[in-house]
Amino acid sequence: MNVLVIYTHPNHQSLSYAFFQKVLQGSNENPHISQTKVLDLYEVGFDPILIFNENKRRRDMHSDHVLEKYREQILWAEKIVFVYPIWWGRPPAMLLGYIDKMFAANFAYRDKKGLIPEGLLRGKSVVCISTMKGPTHYPLFWLNNAHKILMKKALFQFVGIKKVKFFEFGNMESPKGRHDEKLSAIFRYFKTVSG
Repeated sequence: MNVLVIYTHPNHQSLSYAFFQKVLQGSNENPHISQTKVLDLYEVGFDPILIFNENKRRRDMHSDHVLEKYREQILWAEKIVFVYPIWWGRPPAMLLGYIDKMFAANFAYRDKKGLIPEGLLRGKSVVCISTMKGPTHYPLFWLNNAHKILMKKALFQFVGIKKVKFFEFGNMESPKGRHDEKLSAIFRYFKTVSG
């Protein structure tokens, strides 16, 4: 299994980075994972800003040569892992900009007759690992599960990815946040996951 890990946090001293490291450690010990690639969006200086004008059209985004290496990473991966914090109830703008650019028409999906497009990334799976200051159930009870709906239904199912797993860790700025326990859970998951 080929695994692409997309890390989105500007600080390598953060708790998000600790979770990212556990993903890599577990993956390295998993016999089902043949290769792991990493994309650190801040480190590579990914440009999340969309620009459309007479020279750069939205309908041509699927063939933008600047994004070709990132498209190849997505096509190569069988499992895509996103590691990011929850800010204001949603992923960071950097990750949303990556999503806007990469999950483009005629690459991630294709319009067809009817309301539902054809997802072109079928057969892949996704894991979302997110941390937040608020309580674990805050997104569910106060935001009507907006984060999961955004990622699972509005994005991944739209492009044909049906298998999506979430690890939403709350209370991460509290000394009672059970950080070690949660970090160990991520390590164990990636050490044993087989599909």
